[in-house]
Amino acid sequence: MADQLPYKPRPGEIPTDPGVYRFRDADGRVLYVGKAKNLRARLSNYFAPLHTLHERTRRMVLTAASVEWTVVATDVDSLQLEYTWIQEFSPPFNVRYKDDKSYPYMAVTLGDEAPRVIVTRNRRIKGAKYFGPYPKVWAVHDTIDLMIKVFPIRTCSDASYKKAMATGRPCFPGQIGRCGGPCSMRVTVEEHRAIVDDFVAFLSGGDKRITRELTARMRESAAALDYESAALYRDRLQAIDAVLNRSALVLSEDTDADLFGIAEDELSAAVQHFVVRGGRVRGVRALTIDKELDISGAELVDQVLQRTYGEAAPSDIPRQVLVPSLPDDAAELEAWLQARRGKRVSLQLAQRGSKAELLRTATRNAQQALILHKTRRTSDYAARTRALGDLQEALGLDEAPLRIECYDVSHLSGTNVVASMVVFEDGLPRKDQYRSFGVPETTDDTDSLYQVLTRRLAHVDEPEPVEVPDATADGDVVTTRKKPRFAYRPQLLVVDGGRPQVEAAARALDDAGHTEIALCGIAKRLEEVWLPGEEYPVILPRTSEALYLLQRLRDEAHRFAITHQRKRRKRDISTVLAEVPGLGDTRIRALLKHFGSVARLKQATPEEISELPGIGPTLAAAIHKHLAAR
Repeated sequence: MADQLPYKPRPGEIPTDPGVYRFRDADGRVLYVGKAKNLRARLSNYFAPLHTLHERTRRMVLTAASVEWTVVATDVDSLQLEYTWIQEFSPPFNVRYKDDKSYPYMAVTLGDEAPRVIVTRNRRIKGAKYFGPYPKVWAVHDTIDLMIKVFPIRTCSDASYKKAMATGRPCFPGQIGRCGGPCSMRVTVEEHRAIVDDFVAFLSGGDKRITRELTARMRESAAALDYESAALYRDRLQAIDAVLNRSALVLSEDTDADLFGIAEDELSAAVQHFVVRGGRVRGVRALTIDKELDISGAELVDQVLQRTYGEAAPSDIPRQVLVPSLPDDAAELEAWLQARRGKRVSLQLAQRGSKAELLRTATRNAQQALILHKTRRTSDYAARTRALGDLQEALGLDEAPLRIECYDVSHLSGTNVVASMVVFEDGLPRKDQYRSFGVPETTDDTDSLYQVLTRRLAHVDEPEPVEVPDATADGDVVTTRKKPRFAYRPQLLVVDGGRPQVEAAARALDDAGHTEIALCGIAKRLEEVWLPGEEYPVILPRTSEALYLLQRLRDEAHRFAITHQRKRRKRDISTVLAEVPGLGDTRIRALLKHFGSVARLKQATPEEISELPGIGPTLAAAIHKHLAAR
């Protein structure tokens, strides 16, 4: 593999100004969009030696055929342009969001002559004010039932409203006391609009003012001996208490804030967005994210905030935004949010107190959502059956693959090569049958895969169980020795990779004499499925259960390989670097991060080692001497 990309810009071509950059493939498709305070410094990271790049970043720059950039005046402008381009091009290597569509909203149609309150999942009603989302649809209806006792606003359909206003006869909900709009013939359009304004103000956090006014009216009516009106105000106050009891006060009453709890692994993330208005949690929004490139938690926060507020109404942006980690461009994000809101916005870490506790609650919810995202379809028997059937059809198999084995090769800059084998039976993982392999000598990933599969396939031919007489039993009693689990024959082998990896696995199957075992590979670049001997891949629909199963197999094999490699790496660190006097864990981590592995550190000179902060010439010489002696 060449260590230089053919489209790498010449020295000095990339400006040092802030801007937004795009990687494109040979067909002109935008693969990735990013922003930078200094374009030259940021893009130089992508054009570093390929072996130093993260696996997915390396895959992106190798897929790309060109890079282009646009200089902007300020960092705030780069935020807006990056968001616009991501929305326009949907780049496959940027993070992909999946909204939780199951949550309903309460909407007030302020754009209508007589606004009404409805339950909807449509977030694009022109002029509507939204509240929520709510975890259950019945929770929205219960809230509306209580609220219209306090604020009798319209609930009838547009058709019923028009008919009632044309005929002068109240709509049916108005006849039974369920609609308080002008169609009920009890209020004018102007009076109804004032009630709607109070309804919106209450749900937006103005409950204290509304409660104070109703209490004053109740006392005035009681003092005037108007007990019927006093009882009406009392009932409304009780309805308000019922609504408020559904949403406990979690922060101070003057707090309007959004909190973002995030849980992530190497490939996915889940976000729980808590909407706090008037100190109460007014709604929760859930997002799941597929990460294509290796991005930090701070970078993920940056992307989530851009997406959340990119098209939000100014009134939906709160005074405070609380996040688990601050992005590098936090000041620019604040300025961008303030420009959109028209008022001051504070972007903060929640480190202590009630805000930190609420953020921990949001994070725990995000962790549960991530687990659910990973296992929801796996636990569904019908979905698993459909996945195996779809896989059989897509790959042209004679039967559904009830036992599938997936293989992945992992290494650290070409060293410390390991491989993993994970087993799924009936669409479920069999972790007791997972295996890991060390690969002492290899030329590349395809050679590693060939070696590992050759070693594994040798066990398929192990003899069947034999009957062994029980010498201690009377009569002809015999026992049967159980067949080793490693000897069970899979119906399908899956490898992590594209055409080269599949061809290497096919050679291993041919050499082992097991061509009856089906084979495919799943390439991360565009999630295409490769079959041996085929010039073009199989493209499964993004919503396919078969594709989800292959992705889960691939991700599980990758996770298991990385876990095994980290254990070996930790063992290497403890047995090699920890023996150097004066070299602690912090400096060991800094050395490995800089050089990538112990093997590359061995090749470094004392002068190169001493370039790291905190490592002087004496310690560098000791490290070099110790490694050279091994």
